[in-house]
Amino acid sequence: MKHTLKTTATYLLAVLLFLLMFAAGYFTHAYLNPATSKFAILDDVYRLIGEHGYQPMPDPPAMEYGAIRGLVESYGDPHTRFLEPVRAELQGDMLSGSYGGIGAKLARDGDGRVVLHPFPDSPASEAGLLDGDRLLQVDNQPITPETPLANVVAAIRGPEDQPVTLTIARPPDGSQMTFTVKRANIPLPSVTWNIDPVDPLLGMVHVNVIASSTPDEIIKAVADLQERGATRFALDLRGNGGGLLDEGVNIARLFLKDGVIIQRQEKNGDVKTYKVQEAGPLSNIPLVILVDSGTASASEIIAGSIQAHSRAPLVGVPTYGKDTIQSVFSLADHSSLAVTSAKWWVPGLPAPVGEGGLQPDIAVSPENSGDADPYLEAARTCFREENPAP
Repeated sequence: MKHTLKTTATYLLAVLLFLLMFAAGYFTHAYLNPATSKFAILDDVYRLIGEHGYQPMPDPPAMEYGAIRGLVESYGDPHTRFLEPVRAELQGDMLSGSYGGIGAKLARDGDGRVVLHPFPDSPASEAGLLDGDRLLQVDNQPITPETPLANVVAAIRGPEDQPVTLTIARPPDGSQMTFTVKRANIPLPSVTWNIDPVDPLLGMVHVNVIASSTPDEIIKAVADLQERGATRFALDLRGNGGGLLDEGVNIARLFLKDGVIIQRQEKNGDVKTYKVQEAGPLSNIPLVILVDSGTASASEIIAGSIQAHSRAPLVGVPTYGKDTIQSVFSLADHSSLAVTSAKWWVPGLPAPVGEGGLQPDIAVSPENSGDADPYLEAARTCFREENPAP
């Protein structure tokens, strides 16, 4: 009996040791060779290029960004996009409506060198920088003809009230000078406006992007045009690719008295409805909306909701047809990922915006129009027909 127990114990110990060795080998293999990784082939490619590639490996961020771009492209959604840190920063500035900077336009000369054009009364001009100064260095970053202009802009921009040091070469002799400029809040207007040169009663409000400052800018534009004699208005959304959804809704609210603007639904989520809470401050002004194939996303929210309420006619050609919403995520290195996360629609339209875009109430033919603006001429005609001459 004792012999039998000893034999059994020996057998069980051997089995236990075998299982422990097997487990150790399995986990060691899995750790060193992560074949179970969803991106095991990518890991192999990275290793093989490093081991056998003749050319030196790029910096890790460059390869990582390339892999991310490939992953996003393979996702198959044209509106899901990855922006590297510089471009993410510039887009953020654009949508916020302002940035911390020195107030200067950058351009390249015939040799590709970056040239400064300070705005009047800007921090750049007050510090002594002159129109035509050639930029050589921003803080410790040399600026060459090969430096992407977006990188130069991002290097100059930064927190308000913080200094940035610029080294320049001043024509005509190219003498080098260094200036320290304190950054200030520089507005990025999303709206421009003017009186129509043909119809002095027609105020033109051009909206270039839907930013956080855009609703207030539109109110300011209309007030200024009214002081200059305008009694009817054209909201020009041509070429406006959109921007912030909430601000698109808020712009629509400026022109509407009541009702639903849009509804949206996220993945596996409930439907959210955006309504007009009270009559907007511009809900009574005579209005037309100018649209074209570049009118997209948040600008289609504005045009579509106004059309659905029969508030004003759309003048132009069918719009782009983008009825999706992107959630933007800031990543650890200040790059960003915009992921299509929801769809929106305008109740009351004859067809979804994503199926061919918004259809104009008054169609124009841009081809063979010569020097005339057929959109603007159609807007003038629309107001003439509503208010014929006595």
